[in-house]
Amino acid sequence: MHQRKSKKILIYFFLFILVGTLNQKNFEKNKVITKNEIKITGLEGKNYYQLKESLNYLKTDNLLFLNKPKLIEIINSNSLVHNFSVFIKYPSTIDIKISKAKFLATIKKNEEYFLLGSNGKFTKTYEIQSSLPIIFGDFEVKEFFELKKILDDNNFEYKQIKRLLSYKTGRWDIETHSGLIIKLPKDRLENSVRLVLKVLEINKTNKIKLIDLRQNNQVIIND
Repeated sequence: MHQRKSKKILIYFFLFILVGTLNQKNFEKNKVITKNEIKITGLEGKNYYQLKESLNYLKTDNLLFLNKPKLIEIINSNSLVHNFSVFIKYPSTIDIKISKAKFLATIKKNEEYFLLGSNGKFTKTYEIQSSLPIIFGDFEVKEFFELKKILDDNNFEYKQIKRLLSYKTGRWDIETHSGLIIKLPKDRLENSVRLVLKVLEINKTNKIKLIDLRQNNQVIIND
């Protein structure tokens, strides 16, 4: 009786080891095969593939321990990204939805051209887009957006602008496609833009070539 019990215990012991080994091999096999799916919408072409490649490391990462700051930094490094949202569908899907920036102007820097986006980022370009104004001179991006907001808020048609010239003093000149040159002061921007629109409204029949508002309480008009 004692020998039979010993034999049974030995058989169960070896079966336990065998089943445990098989389960471990299956677990390791499944662990290697499983890959996360990365979905990106909102980008096309080269920009899509560049972002996709930079996120390939996520394919084998455990999504429960996702490094969110690193992911945000990589997505934001793409100059076309304005806004984005990330949806994680556990256990193995990352869904990234991107809103692209709109190009607002062309900039020339060191004999190279860049497009300034609504996200404040610059994208290198090899073609000048005639539908966008060209900005000359050094400027702070925030100063450009302050000017554009004032123009938009007062219904000044941005698409009419052909060139913008920025001065080191923080002042702007605007040249329209019709040939009108507007010299704005450094301060009093909003009041100056409103005054320009009033002058143009009053002088609809006259082709004005210059409106100079640089001096306080003085408007110079040339036609």
